[in-house]
Amino acid sequence: MKVWAVLLLFAVANAKHEQYQGWKSYFVKPFNTVQLQVLGSVVEKYGIDFLSNPAVERNGLALVKPELHEDFIKSLRNHGIAYKIHAEDVKAQLDIDDELMEKRRRKSSGMKNGTIPLDNYLELEEIYDYIDYIAEQYPDLVTIISPGNSFEGRPLKYLKISTTNFEDKNKPIILIDAGFFGRDWITPSIVLYALHNLTQSDMLHDYDWILIPVANPDGYKYSFTNDRFWIKTRSTDQHLLSIVCPGVNVNRNFDFFWNTIGTSNTPCADNYAGSKPLSEKETFLLNDSLGEFISRVVLDISLHSYGSLILFPWGHDGSLSNHAFALQSVGVSIADTIYANSLPDFPRYIVGNSALVTGIETSGTGIDYAHMLGIPLTFNLRLPGIEEGTEGFQLDPEYIEQLAKETWAGIVVGARRAAELFGNTRN
Repeated sequence: MKVWAVLLLFAVANAKHEQYQGWKSYFVKPFNTVQLQVLGSVVEKYGIDFLSNPAVERNGLALVKPELHEDFIKSLRNHGIAYKIHAEDVKAQLDIDDELMEKRRRKSSGMKNGTIPLDNYLELEEIYDYIDYIAEQYPDLVTIISPGNSFEGRPLKYLKISTTNFEDKNKPIILIDAGFFGRDWITPSIVLYALHNLTQSDMLHDYDWILIPVANPDGYKYSFTNDRFWIKTRSTDQHLLSIVCPGVNVNRNFDFFWNTIGTSNTPCADNYAGSKPLSEKETFLLNDSLGEFISRVVLDISLHSYGSLILFPWGHDGSLSNHAFALQSVGVSIADTIYANSLPDFPRYIVGNSALVTGIETSGTGIDYAHMLGIPLTFNLRLPGIEEGTEGFQLDPEYIEQLAKETWAGIVVGARRAAELFGNTRN
């Protein structure tokens, strides 16, 4: 009986990530803007999934299906774009990630004395347990708001952190969100670290804060249980094919040049924008509930993984907003602060317009929508990875705490700069 149990466990473990059997991953590095634009067209033509977007003289990491290997490589060679294989077998690399997580989980003591473990990637239930605990411990500072449930019935939660219960209208608001994409496992840890620090620091004296730990709980959960690279929500009501291909890309679902560029009308595509703007419960409920605070928000940072990029509007056409100088200046301040607190393992952040830096135009994004609503400083902050790393598709969990600390240092500087520039104009 024990032998059969062992064999069954082995079979289940071996079958995990089976959908990525035969996939390969490639480092791709464009050396000029022409090559970067070519890569953008290749992404659109073949639907290539870049886990880390390339920039000029900066590697991107592309996931490529078995049937696309030959055409993808041919396109790169035809345009002289440098590439090299990251993983011959994507499934095997995912197994490496699993081993690292399991090793860390065996060593972790979990939440202890109100301290969130920053030595491993967190399950959704662990994240919710922690924010519930903090709200109980600091009822005069932290309020959990749940405007409704996700498509699969999980509570959507965000936190209001304030010494004045948001009643002081002169205090600017800083908004930080995470977990737009299911697979961005490291981003909630950064938000939880920020939450912990806010309860212990003076950053509540002059600012109110809104933190969204997981904007897409269904997708986040599914990436743990079924598909490590899952991006979208899990809705099945957007299209006749949604039953077969569930979900909508949250970061293409906002009402700003919705579904005009960098999106797809096909539900099976990762950049499917949905049947209409704000079609997803996740985007509609958050948009509806946060609306009353928009006039006071001076800084909106949306955390993603990965690439060491700080990107700002406009993403649909690469044009610059009226706040372009402030966006660039504050973005550089955040990047410089992170660099001063960073490890040499991480590449330095690149700051700039999202379409110009990545060579890919995208519509319906969260930061563009927030900027259109009047938030002066909106950034997509793509956390770093090991640029030439081949140990797996995510950072070794040993780096999580360091990454949380350096990112928080950047957020603090960004908040102060934002308040200096726009604190009096948003009230």
